[in-house]
Amino acid sequence: MKSGSKWTRDELLLVINLYYRIPFGRQHSRAPEVVGLAEMLGRTPGSVAMKLNNITSLDPEESLRGVHGLQGASSLDLATWKEFQDNWELVSAESEGLWTEQLHKVAGTGQNTEPSQSTQEAEYGSVWDASNPTEKMQPTKVRLAQSFFRKVVLSAYSGRCCVTGIPIPELLIASHILPWSTHPEHRADPRNGLCLSRLHDAAFDKGLITFDEKNRLVLSATIKEHLTSAVMNYSFALYEGKTITIPERFAPNPDFMAIHRETNFAG
Repeated sequence: MKSGSKWTRDELLLVINLYYRIPFGRQHSRAPEVVGLAEMLGRTPGSVAMKLNNITSLDPEESLRGVHGLQGASSLDLATWKEFQDNWELVSAESEGLWTEQLHKVAGTGQNTEPSQSTQEAEYGSVWDASNPTEKMQPTKVRLAQSFFRKVVLSAYSGRCCVTGIPIPELLIASHILPWSTHPEHRADPRNGLCLSRLHDAAFDKGLITFDEKNRLVLSATIKEHLTSAVMNYSFALYEGKTITIPERFAPNPDFMAIHRETNFAG
């Protein structure tokens, strides 16, 4: 057990990875996720919980909610936190890769249990632009960043579609508000995400639905033309004008939502 030893950057990447995936109320030494990470790192659950609370003190969004964490964050804590904010895609992929590596070590298998490209695309959707050869050359980085994004977004929305409340993970997508291919700087930013059912994700991606300034569902003329069947009414008309579920953490960035309305929505 690493009693009193200094934290490394890799360890902090793992802590911040977990920080983004669990609510403040589970940042304690008895939480299974905290205990699991402590086992990975060879540290006590108490030390991991304390570090999570140090990280909380660096989060301005938590501060706005009146959650302040524990003072005493180190300069390395701050630097690693800032790395995430400045380059979501690259650093989230690195942290997710470390997480997978640590899971392998704990399991003692030494085998690569990362999902295949086809499995990953089935779960997350296609995650790179086929016209961009640079992205195709880095499928592992892309999959890891998208894996992180999905985990954080689904966790923020408590594993439910923000429109319909569907709670089945296999039917949910961590949907990008600003498209993956055109906004690389926001690819793994959780505030660029919405948890949507596969149907509503497809409609949102194609500009057939959007959300107004008060986060209410807006239907395109194309959708409205087809509200003659029960399934279309139940899937869309039932929710028109209703406010989607907004999470306490990682609420959708209103500027991103405005861009979707202005540039993606078919009207």
